[in-house]
Amino acid sequence: MAGKFEVYKDKSGGFRFRLKAGNGEVIASSESYTTKAAALSGITSVKNNAGSDVVDLTGS
Repeated sequence: MAGKFEVYKDKSGGFRFRLKAGNGEVIASSESYTTKAAALSGITSVKNNAGSDVVDLTGS
């Protein structure tokens, strides 16, 4: 089963999304957005940038 994005309302009434792996485990979650459209735009941004380089800032 492929992963999926879920959009939901948080306790304060904002909109958030989470990315779930195929096994149902949450692997990423967003900040709170004021509108559903903004949350959906955030999902699009994650999809567009998913192939970006990894930058290791740990120094090891």
